[in-house]
Amino acid sequence: AAANLRPGAEQKVVFITARVHPGETPSSFVCQGIIDFLVSQHPIAKVLRDHLVFKIAPMLNPDGVYLGNYRCSLMGFDLNRHWANPSPWAHPTLHGVKQLIIEMYNNPKINLEFYIDIHAHSTMMNGFMYGNIFEDEERFQRQAVFPKLLCQNAEDFSYSSTSFNRDAVKAGTGRRFLGGLLNDTSYCYTLEVSFYSYVLDGPIATIPYTEEAYMKLGRNVARTFLDYYRLNSLVEGLLTPTPKTR
Repeated sequence: AAANLRPGAEQKVVFITARVHPGETPSSFVCQGIIDFLVSQHPIAKVLRDHLVFKIAPMLNPDGVYLGNYRCSLMGFDLNRHWANPSPWAHPTLHGVKQLIIEMYNNPKINLEFYIDIHAHSTMMNGFMYGNIFEDEERFQRQAVFPKLLCQNAEDFSYSSTSFNRDAVKAGTGRRFLGGLLNDTSYCYTLEVSFYSYVLDGPIATIPYTEEAYMKLGRNVARTFLDYYRLNSLVEGLLTPTPKTR
């Protein structure tokens, strides 16, 4: 087993969730891309598995997906507004994930480094992120690092569409709730990807998304963790930079 999975080892955890809104099918393909990359034999994937622990809940709203709902669960709840106080009876998936995150948060051997919740957006183009607003300027700047790196890796990811906010209407979302709960070394994001297309720089060329393109964004999200941790010297010198695959 990797050193970071041995009993008593300190763990850096990346927690990823998807499909809290059943109609946002692209989020499943992005999540699939992340999973496929992480379990592959790619040299970057091996380094990531050696240094990080990934916990992934690919479908937070299985009953809503099964029923073909657009936004709600079987009981008619928008689960992404109930993070603050999820009921084990009415919001069981949320309750389970939140309990797991709180257990990890309370475990001194575990540092929950990233939380990324994957969604799809019905009006915007490209992939982009939502982050949180903090009073601490330095923490706010650090939070911008991951999306900036992702923008370098993924031609369809837009840093200019990425925004940091604290709208009251978003208070019950995973990103906002966990951003308030976790300490200042944790980064919480919503990763959004367009339902239909992305625009590349230069002449305005609108390219329709395909399942493969969504999965590629997922692969690029995964590989960006290496850039992030190389920048922060967790994996210093372990892997020479590899040419970017588009």
